[in-house]
Amino acid sequence: MSDIISLASRVTQIAPSPTLAVNAKAKALKAAGEDILNFSVGEPDFDTPLHICEAGKKAIDDGHTRYTAVPGIPELREAVANRFREDHGWEYSPEQIQVCCGGKHGLYNIFQAVIDPGDEVLIPAPYWVSYPPMVQLAGGTPVIVPLDEKDDFDLNPDILADYATDRTKAILVNSPSNPTGSLLSASALEAIGRMALEKGWLVITDDIYDTITYLDGDLPHILDVDSRLKDQTVVLNGVSKSFAMTGWRIGYSAGPDHIIKAMNKIQSQSTSNPSAPAQYAALAALTGPQDFPATMQEAFVPRRDFFVQDLRSIKGVSCVNPKGAFYVFPNFSSYYGKSFQGKTITDSVSLSDYFLDQAKVASVPGIAFGADDFIRFSFATSMEIIQEGMQRIRDALAQLS
Repeated sequence: MSDIISLASRVTQIAPSPTLAVNAKAKALKAAGEDILNFSVGEPDFDTPLHICEAGKKAIDDGHTRYTAVPGIPELREAVANRFREDHGWEYSPEQIQVCCGGKHGLYNIFQAVIDPGDEVLIPAPYWVSYPPMVQLAGGTPVIVPLDEKDDFDLNPDILADYATDRTKAILVNSPSNPTGSLLSASALEAIGRMALEKGWLVITDDIYDTITYLDGDLPHILDVDSRLKDQTVVLNGVSKSFAMTGWRIGYSAGPDHIIKAMNKIQSQSTSNPSAPAQYAALAALTGPQDFPATMQEAFVPRRDFFVQDLRSIKGVSCVNPKGAFYVFPNFSSYYGKSFQGKTITDSVSLSDYFLDQAKVASVPGIAFGADDFIRFSFATSMEIIQEGMQRIRDALAQLS
């Protein structure tokens, strides 16, 4: 029977994620008892710190189970403003802060608040999978700006200028990046800042991985380029990655008053406030000890080093050494065109599917991030699983001819 009610055009223009088939198969295989090693998960393999959990429990016991103010409880917005001040020297009032239901929700609010049909948003690629669909759902046009593996996925200002038009409304910055783990250099950020000031672009900076870096010095940031950029920049962050709180769903944004007010309008008609107990847990995260990200980083470094070294030792595979986040993004394109038992590897989806079938390793095909030559693996898992997974990948690649 055919569908009677037609779907909205905003839905039909969004392509299904190419990762769904692989993920569905991974779940089915695991449910059937297969020994699947999962490298597709984009969350830390740490428990939320105890004091944060206790704060969430106490919030429930204290009766904080009702509606709160739409942009978040005042104490949490004040804590976010204090963190920006103490960690970066940026001055925001609590009224310039919105607390939302995770970083993804914050980005959705931003696009809904500022993008009109016909507006273009510059998105460097490889990009996080949800950026282009969010722009499309707001009626805008994502304009993909390619980054080169040879440049460690840094942005080339000349290439950026080639993709900018008089319809460009905003540019999205994600450093450290998901999926590459790469950073935008200070010189690239300076170029973005100059163009944004000259052209009047909004800068949307997704800083969700900013506490997970492998640098000796400070992480370069767009707001350090020119103080004037603060008036046309929205900063997106949250507690999901920094404090292993992915399931608590608390993100936050800071920006110019009129944009945050518009985002609050959007949020008031969608989710209303984020979960009240989760807000009090986030308050404990931001006002309590700040050493937890360093604890995770210490664990991630040897995993990253092993993963990168082992991948680079495979003939035909290249891999940029990530300087942040917890992903590796190796280039497997030299294996495209090879076959196993009559099935040919043609792209990142078929290779990721092959790894799942033959090696029992779940990964994310690079096409989901706008980079079909690559596959993303998370090293937010144990060294034992990484070592076993790499051996399985080696054995699977050796069977291709």
